[in-house]
Amino acid sequence: MSDKFPITVEGFAEMEKELKELKTVKRAKISKEIAIAREHGDLKENAEYHAAREKQSFMEGRVMELEDKTARAQVIDVNKLSGNTIKFGARVKMIDDDTEKEVTYRIMSEYEADIEKGMISIISPLARALIGKTVEDYVEVTTPRGTKGYEILSVEFPKS
Repeated sequence: MSDKFPITVEGFAEMEKELKELKTVKRAKISKEIAIAREHGDLKENAEYHAAREKQSFMEGRVMELEDKTARAQVIDVNKLSGNTIKFGARVKMIDDDTEKEVTYRIMSEYEADIEKGMISIISPLARALIGKTVEDYVEVTTPRGTKGYEILSVEFPKS
């Protein structure tokens, strides 16, 4: 998969930090665990050895995933963005048609998305519907629970 994906400067730094931690600290720790477990004898029935190898396998998979993501990342400095049109990095305040309550979401990368913090993935149905819209536009989004409608109240690009 060679598709680029947007990510904030901060999100990219977090990915790099995790990757460095896995490669330098955790790899060495797991290697030691495997070596200690090997000393306990028969590897066929050695639960510590098998657990350490499984942990190593999981960690190496995560390293590969992060290496791929960092290679494909398109780092965007959202501090330099502005305007009234919704795009990556925008914080969008809207009125939910069903509940008539205000909701605010920030459009972020998949890696940074956290619905509890109001950050939605750029590939989510809502974010896709919002991209390119402006204040006072109306969007409808089809979700697993049905169609939802929102009126856009404001668009801003928060500075870090």
